[in-house]
Amino acid sequence: MKQVTQRLRDGAVEVMDVPEPALTPETVLVDVRASLLSVGTERAKVEAGRDSLLAKARSRPDQVAQVLEKARRDGVAETFRAVSARLGRPSPLGYSAAGVVIAVGPRARGVAVGDRVAIGGGEQAVHAEIDRVSPNLCVRLPEGVSFEQGAFGCLGSIALHGVRQAGVSIGERVAVIGLGLVGQLTGMLLRAAGCEVVGVDLDPWLLERGRENGALDHPFARDTLGDPLPPTARDCDAVIVTAATSSSDPVELAPRLCRDRGRVVIVGDVGLDIPRAPYYEKEIELRLSRSYGPGRYDRSYEEHGHDYPIGYVRWTEGRNMQAVVELIAAGRLPVERLIGTRVPIEEAAEAFERLATESRSPLGVVIEYAESAPKPPVTPGPPGTPDRASVIGSGSFAQRILIPGLRAAGFAIDTVASAGGLSAAGAAEGLEANPGTVDEALASGAGLVAIATTHSSHAELAVRALHAGKAVFVEKPPCLSFDELEELRTASAGRVLAVGFNRRHAPLARSMKDHFTGPRTVLIRVNAGPLPDDHWLNDVDEGGGRLLGEACHFVDLACWLAGELPTAVRGVIQPTRAEELQATQRFLVSLGFASGSLATVAYTDEGAAGLPKEYVEVHGGGRSAVLHDFRRLELFNGRSRRELRNRGGDKGHRAQLEHLMARLREGTDDDGPGPLDTMAITLAALAAAGGEQEVADERLPV
Repeated sequence: MKQVTQRLRDGAVEVMDVPEPALTPETVLVDVRASLLSVGTERAKVEAGRDSLLAKARSRPDQVAQVLEKARRDGVAETFRAVSARLGRPSPLGYSAAGVVIAVGPRARGVAVGDRVAIGGGEQAVHAEIDRVSPNLCVRLPEGVSFEQGAFGCLGSIALHGVRQAGVSIGERVAVIGLGLVGQLTGMLLRAAGCEVVGVDLDPWLLERGRENGALDHPFARDTLGDPLPPTARDCDAVIVTAATSSSDPVELAPRLCRDRGRVVIVGDVGLDIPRAPYYEKEIELRLSRSYGPGRYDRSYEEHGHDYPIGYVRWTEGRNMQAVVELIAAGRLPVERLIGTRVPIEEAAEAFERLATESRSPLGVVIEYAESAPKPPVTPGPPGTPDRASVIGSGSFAQRILIPGLRAAGFAIDTVASAGGLSAAGAAEGLEANPGTVDEALASGAGLVAIATTHSSHAELAVRALHAGKAVFVEKPPCLSFDELEELRTASAGRVLAVGFNRRHAPLARSMKDHFTGPRTVLIRVNAGPLPDDHWLNDVDEGGGRLLGEACHFVDLACWLAGELPTAVRGVIQPTRAEELQATQRFLVSLGFASGSLATVAYTDEGAAGLPKEYVEVHGGGRSAVLHDFRRLELFNGRSRRELRNRGGDKGHRAQLEHLMARLREGTDDDGPGPLDTMAITLAALAAAGGEQEVADERLPV
């Protein structure tokens, strides 16, 4: 399918052929018929993309700080690769569209195949022939509303939420500063609500368009902040700022327009150097409007389809969108007056070029799409050749680590697939690989399928690939439950299944293990740093939490260093409430082995930022070893000491894939406990921490 994309490195906009997005249980697929180019937001993206790297850095000091922190923890070379990959990767554009529902996930509610809908959401309702969206951001179009009118639904909800934040009532005078597309919609909505509208802009053409479109009663064309106010622009009950400028000029003008104790609402991206005196003297209330309304930036609402009860949140994102399309249907929001240009999807890049180079805003630019033809089902192919690999998942890890590591190990990349499609197309560039869907990756001529998707999909995809006759490499964790583990055991019988427990392949880790014979005591401390509460890894359904999703690495490493599986497992987690167990970011896992070895994994999110992330200490037989973040290894024998270094902090990713190639070519076996067995230990530790010690003991692999 065709999709409009932009590269952050140089801001280049192009229409790419990318795989269709995959339906997930909580989403719907929409055959897009029209999408609206958001002139202000998307022009700003194009202009920012064309800035130099230095200008980009100056505009986002928060991201510069993240890059510097990554360089401190992971090294300059790894950070450079990550930043280069991010800048060169195509990203989606668009967030307001309309079309026809063609597929509905089993957990998506309120939408049916064949519904005509307006859709919204960044990275959901993008400029593409087929979009995958949450049902909460998908509202039915009333009879008589065209697709191009429906494409205004999401953008209109931004204007509507700003009006709601202003708390206006019939007969009030309201000023709108900035009469671009959102400003024009705001004025229309205010007039539909019975308000008197003052339109303020530097461009007389936009003021004239506002009159013609029915968006304002009184135009105010101003050149400087000190312009005298006409009588019609004074004593406004509220001011809604919809301008887009880095200047704070709009928030300096707003109190001059307001009456005593008026309201100022910020909708647009403007400077916020607030002058105290005029706001204080009139006791003006300053409010900010967050995009489309309640639900914005809430993953449970926007991604998982969990709606807010109407009795508690009357106007959510979705309900705001529904109100907009119903106003359009009633003829009270004549958005068709705002359409200045219509372009087919094939010519969208040229439309963005004009947007970036022309000084005057074209207001509404609608991208048009033909009805998509159904694709024939994918026919499974032969098992494939061992030295070819298809990759499912094309995020940062896949592009920076997995794909280069596979190629270095001797694999040719056959197909790259992802749930969204666009990232797969970006990852396949320059590899002589095919971007494709998951079904196409499983049916490809590759003998190996490598899986690097979200944790919740690992087991399902690995089982499907194994049943297709493929060898499988699946990133950690291989599963999130004992039931999934048993499915993997059954499907992998007689087949090659490798798991991304790479630490056991790290050069310094192997030197550490070789230093010991006999029973040993292993201590692993992980200073992981905190994650936001809404991070996907903390979502127990998607990421599984940090114990299952990350600590499985270190449980595997502990078992490998001990050279056996434990006979006793204990887990201690804070907090201890059962419903929070998997979301915790602090815990201990203790292991006891038949040989007399002991191991403890201590994982915390509360350590100092300057402390390296991973520390491993082993003692046994009068010997000791200390591994510092896989960069430096100290080996002690009695009173003697020697040191090994690895400046790059090699954690074994590439060596693991080279070992996998040897397994496929020569039948080489894994050394140490199997990865499914060590994953069983991690699952048992979680059960033990939740008070289910008997379950944990019963599930220990024999």
